[in-house]
Amino acid sequence: MKILGIESSCDECAASVVIDGKKIISNVVASQIEFHKPYSGVVPEIASRKHVEWIYSVVEKAVTKAEINKNELDGVAVTARPGLIGSLLVGLSFAKAFSYSIGKPYVTVDHIRAHLYAPHLEYAIEYPYLGVIVSGGHTIICLADSFDEYEILGTTIDDACGEAFDKIAKYFDWGYPGGPIIDSLAKKGDPRAFSFPKPSLHKGDHRYDVSYSGLKTAVINQLDQFWNRKYEKTPENIAASFQKQAVGMLVDKVKKAAADKKVKRIVAGGGVAANSEFRKEMSEIPGAEVLFPSIKLCTDNAAMIAGIGFHYLKNRGHSPLSENAFSRVAGFRKTYP
Repeated sequence: MKILGIESSCDECAASVVIDGKKIISNVVASQIEFHKPYSGVVPEIASRKHVEWIYSVVEKAVTKAEINKNELDGVAVTARPGLIGSLLVGLSFAKAFSYSIGKPYVTVDHIRAHLYAPHLEYAIEYPYLGVIVSGGHTIICLADSFDEYEILGTTIDDACGEAFDKIAKYFDWGYPGGPIIDSLAKKGDPRAFSFPKPSLHKGDHRYDVSYSGLKTAVINQLDQFWNRKYEKTPENIAASFQKQAVGMLVDKVKKAAADKKVKRIVAGGGVAANSEFRKEMSEIPGAEVLFPSIKLCTDNAAMIAGIGFHYLKNRGHSPLSENAFSRVAGFRKTYP
């Protein structure tokens, strides 16, 4: 089955054609970074307007690059949640109209599930495994039993990991997007320059949960309190110290979950999965097989939407035309959603 994937949940306008949920034959991503850079973050109104301007040409380019006629497609998969509601509606509306025009079924896809599916496009991965989804909006540790069955073990109780990266970069005016910039600065810094605190989640059942609000506050508002004065207070040292702690606290929880659940296979996805420190520390987990998507499949893309969409169309059929977009998902407890 040749499935067209459409992704427009945030500021990336993307389309891709994937065969049988595995073979990528085209993958087009139109980035809006330059339009949002002056604001050091995504402006929802700008994002949705750019999607309106670009989506037709992006989809057309994806089909052309796949060297097929649009009528040769077997279905369409589109992100419907979570994300910026205006951006989501552009992609969803286009997918409905496009699939109707070619007489093929369409299905809605959860963006977070798709991030965890991304490594399946490049590796033959057997279930079950421990899934780690790390992005600008979500930080989740789960047990994955199939492409659509998850048990949520832990998540962030406040800020997502990628959100902390972006907010710290914005505060220090280091540039946008914050994640790659902090990663680059950190490579030239010393993580011993600042001893930032780890959160203490002793109240309630938080064995696998993480918290980034306190770390973010420490970096932004209490820098001198945690400064080791043997080192210079440079952007590189701040970035290295923050990144080491941000990644370390999450990897510690992943190790704990893997040991408790006796899982040897760990699969990571999401934008922060491209971070070099995260990939390094995860790869060093003793006795674990750790799989990451390639960098181009960590960030938002439509190949992961088409990939998981194939399984939905094959196993569950099409979505109704009445399907709507949702900016959020159900609470991350027990199952997702």
